[in-house]
Amino acid sequence: MANKLVIVESPAKAKTIGKFLGRGYKVEASQGHVRDMPKSQIGVDVENGFEPKYITIRGRGEILNRIRKEARSASKIYLATDPDREGEAISWHLANVLGIAEDAPCRIEFHEVTSKAVKAAVKNPRTINMDLVNAQQARRVLDRLIGYKISPLLWRKVKKGLSAGRVQSVATKMICDREEEIDIFVPEEYWTISAPFTIGKAKVSARFTGFGGEKAELHNQQEAQAVVDACRDATFRVSIIKKGERRKYPAAPFTTSNLQQEASRKLGFTTQKTMQIAQQLYEGVEIAGEGSQGLVTYIRTDSTRIADEALEAVRAMIADNYSAEYLPEKPNIYKTRSSAQDAHEAIRPTDILRRPDAIKASLSRDQFKLYKLIYERFVSSQMTPAVYDTLSVDIDASTGARFHFNAQKLRFAGFTAVYEEGQDDAAEEASVNNLPELEEGMAAEAGEIQPDQHFTQPPPRYTEASLVRTLEEKGIGRPSTYAPTISTIISRGYVARENKRLIPTELGKIVNDMMCKNFPNIVDIAFTAGMEEELDEVEAGKAEWHSIIADFYGPFEKTLEEADKNIEKVAIEDQVSDVPCEKCGAMMVYKMSRYGKFLACPNFPECRFTMALPKNIGVPCPKCGAELLERISRKGRKFYGCEKYPECDFVSWDRPVADKCPVCGERMVLKSGPKDTLFHVCVNENCRHRVQVENGGGDE
Repeated sequence: MANKLVIVESPAKAKTIGKFLGRGYKVEASQGHVRDMPKSQIGVDVENGFEPKYITIRGRGEILNRIRKEARSASKIYLATDPDREGEAISWHLANVLGIAEDAPCRIEFHEVTSKAVKAAVKNPRTINMDLVNAQQARRVLDRLIGYKISPLLWRKVKKGLSAGRVQSVATKMICDREEEIDIFVPEEYWTISAPFTIGKAKVSARFTGFGGEKAELHNQQEAQAVVDACRDATFRVSIIKKGERRKYPAAPFTTSNLQQEASRKLGFTTQKTMQIAQQLYEGVEIAGEGSQGLVTYIRTDSTRIADEALEAVRAMIADNYSAEYLPEKPNIYKTRSSAQDAHEAIRPTDILRRPDAIKASLSRDQFKLYKLIYERFVSSQMTPAVYDTLSVDIDASTGARFHFNAQKLRFAGFTAVYEEGQDDAAEEASVNNLPELEEGMAAEAGEIQPDQHFTQPPPRYTEASLVRTLEEKGIGRPSTYAPTISTIISRGYVARENKRLIPTELGKIVNDMMCKNFPNIVDIAFTAGMEEELDEVEAGKAEWHSIIADFYGPFEKTLEEADKNIEKVAIEDQVSDVPCEKCGAMMVYKMSRYGKFLACPNFPECRFTMALPKNIGVPCPKCGAELLERISRKGRKFYGCEKYPECDFVSWDRPVADKCPVCGERMVLKSGPKDTLFHVCVNENCRHRVQVENGGGDE
């Protein structure tokens, strides 16, 4: 009897599904797209309704031949590509290649790679959804028109290898705009005054807020000193005490952007790394005693919705493993953003009984970290809130000055027993204190009243996490586009990643300036978000995609003609260094790559010698006392090494600092934490003392 043929995208998924379906089924992998528009030309017939021209992707011929061979002898063909626009388009291309009729029920869809979900999908095939296919075609055609029309212009006017895009150009503009905000920012001075107080047996620290009920701002040292002088001989009493309760509610289960943000904050993963590992967890991992199993549901989603069956399972697990107080009476339901497509449920474990620690030995280190993050976030999302007892206290001086402090004490852990969202653990612990027993009218004894000078800080540079959050908030791109967009603007050299921050390069600024002046619509946030909504209308079957492209292309073509006339060629001259080439002796020049500046021989391509550009960080080598230099590894990772290498072999991935540990005297390094916090951390494993330092200039 002939096998039934199931076609998926990846070999890993094919392996997992093959085990689920067993005998009678043959599972093949297309390895992604099999057809696309040609790279060598625009591939869109502008004169005839913007119809795309498709060809077999180079290297996919052998794969297609194998699939055709299996299809000829198959009794039934199922197209089981990913459950999104792109997956639907891949199924459509495969159906065309294999000669499957448009009305044939050949498409199966599942949102988790589990035996139950796959077998249920096979029993319920459907026809290919042409609205999804057309939405994907519209996006590809629009991106191709923008990219293949503007990019050659950039090549002629700036340099070869540049590109523009519907989402990448907006992302680059946002990063450039933030850098401009930082450059023009003028710090404003302000002062705070704090003092330790002893009230009965309690010792607290309070901050000056004003006089009586009136708030006061201190703009300079004279104003601050006047308050200190007024309080020097004053007596203090507790004037107002407010006791209360604060409830902290759990965060929703992960969407794609939330997962990328949290993995960046908690695990230090780039968006690209997060999606690579999440894809592995989705497609299937070999679990000891179980075989290949898909561990999480589909990873490209903007919805917080959870299937009823999954809700019942997680609530049962919470009831079995925690006291009744941890389980809310009804499931927690989270509101999905109004602009979300809501095509898939939130990212969650496929089996709530498959605990992270139980399968740790079967996972790589990074797979375990990400699975644990997804698992704990999902479990906590269906638990009760944490409850804190709160205390708000005003302390008044006899001169009228008022000091204030807050305190809180955890009464019931609730969901925090499992997981907390994006918080620095140390900072969270520092804000939770035992509540002192105080009464209004009690005398308070002040210690040294300390004025402190501060300056307002510019907005911080974007991290990958904060850029993804902003793109999502503004409706730019969709869950599947965030990671490739960031990868593209870095690989093109428009943006550099430095200390987790995204900083525009000179090339990025030049290209952005050119785009803003000549293609304002392409980089306009509102216009781009509006275009996303129109494309979503195509997916919903409410708009015809050819007309949307036609409405865009007419004005765009005129803008393109004007830009070609008006843009003058930008000469980016190479800056000559004082470093001779080790191969040919020519004076090397500074070049820019995705990893920042480097030195290259000007006689390229005859001489291809390059050299990383070391940067003195002003800290002595702990081994020999020479200077430490910032260097770039072959894989683009920043590290710190001695200038006397190879005579001195000291290296460190973390940036060393000049300060010694005040506890043990060992050297310290700079570490970053959540919420843009920076710390000097002792390298002694038995000490690990850390000191928080100020984050200057909107950067680390």
